[in-house]
Amino acid sequence: MIRLYSVLAAALLAACAPQGVPPPDLAAGPAPSAEQHYVIGPGDSLGIFVHRAPELSMDVPVRPDGRISIPLVPDIQAAGRTPSGLARDLEVQLRRYVVEPNVTVIVRSFIGPPNRMIRVIGEVAQPQAIAYRDGMTILDVMIATGGLTRFAAGNRAELIRRDAAGARQGIPVRLNDLVRSGDMSQDIPVRPGDTLVIPQSWF
Repeated sequence: MIRLYSVLAAALLAACAPQGVPPPDLAAGPAPSAEQHYVIGPGDSLGIFVHRAPELSMDVPVRPDGRISIPLVPDIQAAGRTPSGLARDLEVQLRRYVVEPNVTVIVRSFIGPPNRMIRVIGEVAQPQAIAYRDGMTILDVMIATGGLTRFAAGNRAELIRRDAAGARQGIPVRLNDLVRSGDMSQDIPVRPGDTLVIPQSWF
């Protein structure tokens, strides 16, 4: 009988124990979104939302000097800040006029700061500077710029990169093999500040 009670007690404890508890490393919250790490730059368009104050909520551009203006806050630095950091700054400024302001900043369209741009020059359909995105690769860059021209020496392209000390590094990229032959081994990741140079064919 004692053994039977022991078995029943053990079964009852097992039934009451929490089920499906993930290990500590899996129970952590979700990884931060890309927007949390995005740095605002001149030319970006921002959506400013002030809770319970629709007259203060609006879309605003980031001026070339990196600043924005909204009612009650005519001038505040936005470039170089994250959306959440700018929202906290706006809350501080608005506390003089609004009780417990709650501000959200959303990036509507982005360009980003100059040091995070990917520049593409040479024999490409649309030479331009592209805002860097997390996970961007050479193929993303080629799609954004419209691909190679008929005169491009794609397999002699070079990705120019500078390290933290400013030293120049040239990385060969065979764009013909990537774009026209589908060689995905050439689809290398790009980094903020990279410049892709595509020379003209010699013949």
